[in-house]
Amino acid sequence: MTISLAELQAPIAKELEYFEKHFQSALRSKVALLDKIMLYLLKTKGKRIRPMFVFLSAGVCGPIQPATYRAAALIELLHTATLVHDDVVDDADKRRGFFSINALWKNKIAVLIGDYLLSRGLLMALDANDFDLLKIVSEAVRQMSEGELLQLQKARTMNIEEPVYFDIIRQKTASLIASCCACGAASVTQDTELIERMRLFGEKVGIAFQIKDDLLDYSGVNSGKPIGIDIKEKKMTLPLIYALGKSSLSERRLIINVVKNHNQDSQKVKWLIEYVKNQGGINYAEKKMNEFVAQAMELIAPFKHSVAKETLIKLVNFTIHREN
Repeated sequence: MTISLAELQAPIAKELEYFEKHFQSALRSKVALLDKIMLYLLKTKGKRIRPMFVFLSAGVCGPIQPATYRAAALIELLHTATLVHDDVVDDADKRRGFFSINALWKNKIAVLIGDYLLSRGLLMALDANDFDLLKIVSEAVRQMSEGELLQLQKARTMNIEEPVYFDIIRQKTASLIASCCACGAASVTQDTELIERMRLFGEKVGIAFQIKDDLLDYSGVNSGKPIGIDIKEKKMTLPLIYALGKSSLSERRLIINVVKNHNQDSQKVKWLIEYVKNQGGINYAEKKMNEFVAQAMELIAPFKHSVAKETLIKLVNFTIHREN
């Protein structure tokens, strides 16, 4: 039986409601244009998966504290800033079904909005002397930037082996989920071993989350994500990397040619998707995803049973079984 997002949010409904108020206050500005854009961002909010990871990770380690709300707001400010900047980098005109900031207000304003969101988060942490949270989040920002640049560097040559792929997604995607779990733990305990265990838990979940995102590129019309979009954007995903590793030299050249030069040809992209499936790329990626989930479950197993722990496990399963 598939659990809904509303059911997952139920145990922390009051915390999430208070978080929304805290987050809205963090976005307020005396500049009219900023206020207008912030209201638009609140209107286009996502599922709040990352604040959920913060609250549930905190709940696993101890009673939720005022610092937990600041941690959740800090993470969401960082996440929103990266999304705004990503849309500029990708020249995307839509985000969650709404027009992106850069589509409505152009790139210059979008970049400044991303900078503003990041600075609000950093100042909020400094004002509350949350230096431990600030350190965790600053490390995530560094890793995300390095991961993005490494991916861009490797995309030019289409030479990404599996270890490099995992290094990229560990930094680019998993570091943010890891910081959610570490910040949640750090907001309720000073036990560095517990905080590191939760950080590693989040990292494993984040890697599994990204592999699932790779798989959605091959899952067809029900995924909510246009099929083959990663190929069209020249992204080297795990199913494709695995298929390349099993290909002959001539097949490898053909695949790279399709990705680099014919990624907008729907028939050639369709052929490549079928090729990856036939080479076992989907099955392999699913196997690796499940391995990382199993490693995450091992890390959280020693924590005592609680509603927070049970819900956190369900949230992990929700993220890897999602259809969009």
